[in-house]
Amino acid sequence: MARAQFQKGQKVWVECVGAWAHVEKVQPVWAKGFDEPVRVTYDVGLGREFQGGELMLPSEDEAGADLGGWRLLRARNKWQTADDTPHHPYPGTYPVVVTDQADWGGWRVPGAEYDRDPQRIEFQARLLVAAPRLMTLAQRLVDTVSESPEDAPPETLALAREARDILKSITQILAAPGEAQAPAPQAPAAPSPARAAA
Repeated sequence: MARAQFQKGQKVWVECVGAWAHVEKVQPVWAKGFDEPVRVTYDVGLGREFQGGELMLPSEDEAGADLGGWRLLRARNKWQTADDTPHHPYPGTYPVVVTDQADWGGWRVPGAEYDRDPQRIEFQARLLVAAPRLMTLAQRLVDTVSESPEDAPPETLALAREARDILKSITQILAAPGEAQAPAPQAPAAPSPARAAA
């Protein structure tokens, strides 16, 4: 027997298409002599019916809770010396964003990619280092507006909604339907207080 894992209007990730969609119809398939449907498919508006195993639910990412201590280090370029790359902002090195307490783990790019557009890669590195602070700022905006949404100016309310949506897109991860049914503890950066207000 089959039971519906999703409900109408629910946001789901369609794995084989690689896109988010909303369940438009829950379509049980009944067979004579059975009290429950033998199969349940879902119409998500993508041209065909999908089975439950092809869809996933968003869930909160607990790994992103501790984002402190991201920093920008410079690594020595093994393949090009400072004399070979005078056009680089910091000749002979490339940026490495370290996201771990130890000085390893994080973000870096191959030397060829850095050499192609070093200014762009340097900007990306600075943006990544600032990301945890920007995320905290967005969360503070959402929390402040959620305390008294009726007092917030319309522009601030719109900014808080946009910040909430951005935070949600960062903290949501995919989970199989069975795993998502049990309530999971939320990461501190999750924008839960603003759901009702914004």
